[in-house]
Amino acid sequence: MAEPKTKYDRQLRIWGEQGQTALEKASICLLNCGPTGSETLKNLVLGGVGSITVIDGSKVELGDLGNNFMVDESSVGKSKAKCVCQFLQELNDAVKAKFIEEYPEALIETNPSFFSQFTLVVATQLVEDSMVKLDRICREANVILVLARSYGLTGLVRISLKEHTVIESKPEHFLDDLRLNNPWPELRGLAETIDLDVTDPVAHKHMPYVLILVKMAEEWSKSHDGKLPSTREEKKEFKEHIKARMTALDEDNYKEAIEASFKVFAPRGISSDLQQLIGDRFVEVDSSSSDFWVMVAALKEFIENEGGGEAPLEGSIPDMTSSTEHYVCLQKLYQAKAEADFLVIEQRVRTILKRIGRDPNSISKTTIKSFCKNARKLKVCRYRLVEDEFNSPVLPELQKCLTDEDYSVAGGFYILLRAVDRFAANYNSFPGQFDGVMDEDISRLKTTAVGLLNDLGCNGVTLTEDLINEMCRFGAAELHAVAAFIGGIASQEVIKLITRQFVPLSGTFIFNGIDHKSQLLSL
Repeated sequence: MAEPKTKYDRQLRIWGEQGQTALEKASICLLNCGPTGSETLKNLVLGGVGSITVIDGSKVELGDLGNNFMVDESSVGKSKAKCVCQFLQELNDAVKAKFIEEYPEALIETNPSFFSQFTLVVATQLVEDSMVKLDRICREANVILVLARSYGLTGLVRISLKEHTVIESKPEHFLDDLRLNNPWPELRGLAETIDLDVTDPVAHKHMPYVLILVKMAEEWSKSHDGKLPSTREEKKEFKEHIKARMTALDEDNYKEAIEASFKVFAPRGISSDLQQLIGDRFVEVDSSSSDFWVMVAALKEFIENEGGGEAPLEGSIPDMTSSTEHYVCLQKLYQAKAEADFLVIEQRVRTILKRIGRDPNSISKTTIKSFCKNARKLKVCRYRLVEDEFNSPVLPELQKCLTDEDYSVAGGFYILLRAVDRFAANYNSFPGQFDGVMDEDISRLKTTAVGLLNDLGCNGVTLTEDLINEMCRFGAAELHAVAAFIGGIASQEVIKLITRQFVPLSGTFIFNGIDHKSQLLSL
């Protein structure tokens, strides 16, 4: 067997050893192992989750060979859970795999405590009633639930848990934490040592842009009542001042300074998102508070005291045109400030832990250091109960989804995915599932959808005839291409949730295979 570091080399570069360790400790339960469930679990097994349990009471039929690559002709008539489990085990022998030949709906009804043993449950192809019951069970047991469903050319993914906190949110675009608009004394002191009018052309073109901007911002501030450029004209003038200091056309450091000047114009202090976070009611911590909220409480104290309105410094600087001497000096300065901020927050964390009656060393240095480094990017996701969304969705948002041209197909599919469950409850089959009754099923589904819309307070809103016809034409089929896509999205979200890295979906994800679009509905 390959060494884990070699085996998982590519993904370790994305979520690191800490993320991989979390995956390897995770216990995943899959409900229904049709193509949607199998594709989801395949991605997680290849990723190296600790253990999987496959729950499915059905036998492999001939029809399964056309849309599920994890069964073959020799599987027909055998337990689907067993066949899929064996196939998945072959993909990664480091993953512990077992199966239970039982229908998920029966397990939800008769043995709800069964689910409490898992880190996360992936429930695929469940109808509305079972989704609601399972969601309640998982909430009470503090187990993460991911719902996934593919239906013809559409599908959905929905996450459900009380709260999910993320330290390493890893946003694609985020402003470097250079503090150019609010330098601390040591940075300001270093900037004062450089001479922008130095006559040596080599020295002039190798001053790092960070020091150029800090020095010029200081000069501007002194001549403008302590204020930095704020209006369009002032920002333009500031850039002209930088340009005027250039002595040659090939001075890349000054070009970098002009391009990065917007970092000087950025407002001082913390973002509105971080302000909202430190104002959250969970910041009032007690012995039952999570480590995350204890650290946020320490962060709040830091911002209000030692930080002077700023979050702890991240401590890294980007590449830039600079002499080696200047760059190394600057790098050490940022690292020293980040370390000093970390030590203050660490002490505050220990003090808070002691105050609430917990072991002061129960949160590791590594965790606190990661928290400090990512303090500006913290995220908290909270999810409504599935039952609450189904019974009382956010009406303005739902109406927008159904009437806005950009959202109407996704909104229509959302309603129809729910309407087909009502249809099945009333007529013991899904619309279009059997030949010869298509026209009758279309009429029934339309009536069912109108009834659902009225129940949700969307009186007068109608769905297009084409969409209703398409939903009946799907006949509840799981197409492999759609199942693979939905499975890919679901497994991606599972990895985010388990590693606590990146920000998971915050609403109901709807895939529209007709127009090749996907949208997130916040209902």
